[in-house]
Amino acid sequence: MPELKTFTRAEVAKHNTENDCWIIIDGAVYNVTTFAQLHPGGAQILIDLGGKDVTDDFFGLHRLEVLTKYAPRLKIGQVEGEVSQVALQVPGDLSKIPYGEPSFWMGFKSPYFNESHTSFRKALRAIYDEIRPEAIQAEEMGKYPSKELYQRLGEEGVLASQIGPGPWLKGLKLPAGIEPEKFDYFHELIAHQETARLGTPSFCDGISSGFSIGLPPIFNFGSPELKARVVPEVLLGKKRICLAITEPYAGSDVARIRTTAKRTPDGKHFIINGVKKWITNGCFSDYFTVAAVTEKGITMFFVERDDNIETKQIKTSYGASAGTSYITFENVKVPAENILGTEGKGFQVIMYNFNHERWYICGAVTGSTRMVIEDCFKWAVQRKVFGKRLIDQPVIRNKLASMVSQLEAVENWLENITFQMCNMSYAEQSVKLAGPIALLKYQCTRVAHNVADDACQIFGGRGITKTGMGRNIEAFQRTYKYGAILGGSEEIMADLGIRQAMKFYPENAKL
Repeated sequence: MPELKTFTRAEVAKHNTENDCWIIIDGAVYNVTTFAQLHPGGAQILIDLGGKDVTDDFFGLHRLEVLTKYAPRLKIGQVEGEVSQVALQVPGDLSKIPYGEPSFWMGFKSPYFNESHTSFRKALRAIYDEIRPEAIQAEEMGKYPSKELYQRLGEEGVLASQIGPGPWLKGLKLPAGIEPEKFDYFHELIAHQETARLGTPSFCDGISSGFSIGLPPIFNFGSPELKARVVPEVLLGKKRICLAITEPYAGSDVARIRTTAKRTPDGKHFIINGVKKWITNGCFSDYFTVAAVTEKGITMFFVERDDNIETKQIKTSYGASAGTSYITFENVKVPAENILGTEGKGFQVIMYNFNHERWYICGAVTGSTRMVIEDCFKWAVQRKVFGKRLIDQPVIRNKLASMVSQLEAVENWLENITFQMCNMSYAEQSVKLAGPIALLKYQCTRVAHNVADDACQIFGGRGITKTGMGRNIEAFQRTYKYGAILGGSEEIMADLGIRQAMKFYPENAKL
């Protein structure tokens, strides 16, 4: 790369016409003559600022990523004797903004995390930083994640890292070269948080949601042959899978599902008929993990897409990239060996992964909440109102204090529960963690509600605008409710948490 020239401010000031327009941003000189015609705000804005230092104007209107994107093409030099104060974004870099990362990455000690987790977080963030432009574009246009991207995420171990530690990871590559046998739930927690930090909720669910809840019933309850074939296909991104339980008639009340599966006279197959609704990733999935009612009760099936399965897009508040679908099963023929677990025991299969699903939702919610708080800190420091920065206003500091204190509390609770998961058998987890995880999920989504409200007030009009400075805030306030509904609504979670606690209430205890 050729060495950049240096210019005096007086020299830059001469380039202030429509055909010769330079500007200064953070001590660097940019030739925006040809770019002016492409400027989203119109050419005249840049022409009026030609020859001037527009640092404050720029960071009042644009995110740093805009400078990162265009600097290689437009930067022609540096102001003599001046050094840029703002560091351009480097893929994989961790944040230095107060509370921009969980406490371990802000220099605090932790009994849970180590260098393995740090290298893993950096590696994942670098991957996501690289694909962010594609994610943003897909989110805006309502496109599904491409098959090529999905396979790339599979090959780099990103998909596998969101499914949890276990024998299914054997032989797979994981980010940062983490050995599968050393991969733990803290690594997985980081994976869910980093995915959420993309700031594209619909796209994030498009690359992480369906398989993370649709695949566990396969490797936990599928036949050896089914596991050997399907699990590697999905984790390597060659096939996509989703969980199909919810129906128009049954949400949290799983026992009310109406989809049926009738055994054929020869006993070798089942014929499935019924509908499913709000199925994440259903539009583009190759495989479906389906709950249906047989003569023996609720049963789970592994179903491969065929012409008798119709999937239709459901319009949701966060966008089409997640492939949220209405699914119709019409005389779908499924081999009897595709039963997951035992016929009539499907409810146990469904419940088996609920704790893990709710826990991972907590990880995603805390990841996106922290991203929002980081944006709020940055905006409060660089936005000036009535001659002062927002951060200089006590009311804004109070909002930040409220957001930070609530997030740090649930993050610490989440880390504690994650530690229990790393050190308890599944049987012990089922007894001891169902209640705490339910209450944690309830509190995480309550915190998200409060943070979304305060963040919108801090960003004002930008907080309800889909592009620009408040892009992440707008997306968050529009979609945080997903965590409050999916995997069990807040009301169900709160009730479950206390009902589980009452199981251990000592009979001889009195006030």
